[in-house]
Amino acid sequence: MANHLRFVGRTVMVQNGNVEAAYGVLSRILAQDALPEALRRSRYREQPSRARRRRAFETCRRLYCAEMGRRIAFLARSGRQDPWPGC
Repeated sequence: MANHLRFVGRTVMVQNGNVEAAYGVLSRILAQDALPEALRRSRYREQPSRARRRRAFETCRRLYCAEMGRRIAFLARSGRQDPWPGC
């Protein structure tokens, strides 16, 4: 199991006894996985209206980020023809 990529990618090593730095790295990894937010949400009951609003916001953000990523990849691709030659 230690050779599994997700496990290896989320392994934090303490170097030279510097536990504070390792804890910071671990906190950053967990924040990228949105684990602290999920724990905070599950600790208390979320009102249905707020849950709908949060899910709608997450959906809109996911669609926006996907569209912007697609547009940036389109503009940043290499080997494309100049749309305005001679300008």
